[in-house]
Amino acid sequence: MKKGEILAKAKEVLAIEIEGLATVREKLGDEFVRAVEIILRAPGRVVITGMGKSGLIGRKIVATLASLGTPALFLHPAEALHGDLGMVVPGDVVLAISNSGKTEEINALLPSFKGRGAKIIAFTGNPDSPLARAADVVIDCGVPREACPLGLAPTASTTAALAVGDALAVALLAFKDFSEQDFRRNHPGGTLGERLKVKVAEIMLTGEAVPKVEETASMSEAIAEMNRKGLGCVLIISQDGHLEGIITDGDLRRAITRYGEILSREISEIMTPRPKTVFYQRLAAEALEIMERHLITVLPVVDEDGHLAGIVHLHDLLGKGEFKFVV
Repeated sequence: MKKGEILAKAKEVLAIEIEGLATVREKLGDEFVRAVEIILRAPGRVVITGMGKSGLIGRKIVATLASLGTPALFLHPAEALHGDLGMVVPGDVVLAISNSGKTEEINALLPSFKGRGAKIIAFTGNPDSPLARAADVVIDCGVPREACPLGLAPTASTTAALAVGDALAVALLAFKDFSEQDFRRNHPGGTLGERLKVKVAEIMLTGEAVPKVEETASMSEAIAEMNRKGLGCVLIISQDGHLEGIITDGDLRRAITRYGEILSREISEIMTPRPKTVFYQRLAAEALEIMERHLITVLPVVDEDGHLAGIVHLHDLLGKGEFKFVV
């Protein structure tokens, strides 16, 4: 087969899939609206089920729904028949995917779904099938033809189901109070670039996790606090919470070299006053830039008045270990 023939075949497949999507797009109507309304009103989750290739599409739709704020899970039909049906509880909505609408494993589950009070939404290419007749809402995902020349391997039909699943997830998103920050909370393992787009307030350590003592504390108390919190530093604050200084492991080594015995020294003699800080509403990328420029691994976070708001560690910025969000 020549290069031209290969490319022609590939473009033909894409043309068939585009044709299928266009067909399904034109058929979308009131049933799709009803599906969105049912899911929005449901107190439970969206339980998606499908066999074979439809099951793979279902798993992807589950992932998309969940990441965009609609709780969802995948239920394998065969496993459901052997105990996993217990995953479906009252208030759930079942989304069943079957191009033929005749998948035995799925249709065998329909009475049980209904008996548990679950609404059933069908993605099918056969509106006159057992699945369609049992469903509360039928979304016609039928395509004119498959891209497979044998008409056997699901191709255009699975693409259509996947696209309608995406449309459902995004349509639901439009009616939810779901922000970019919520999306990031659902993606704590994202790329470094995405991590650094969040505000420092979202990743900083706060409260009891912050190593801090008042400026009137003793050096013994400051070192004990440093040991407890394990960040290699302790922040020095005034009685009203204003950040006055920082003592790091390096400061202790330098003080020991200079003074010998340091426990009897005042904190003000050991600390670095007016340490580098970052405003809590700045981006994490800016905090990283400050840390790289000054070769430091911890950075105090302050508010508008210079009061201590938290602390950020280099590992939190780079994603080593758990990426900690404020909740």
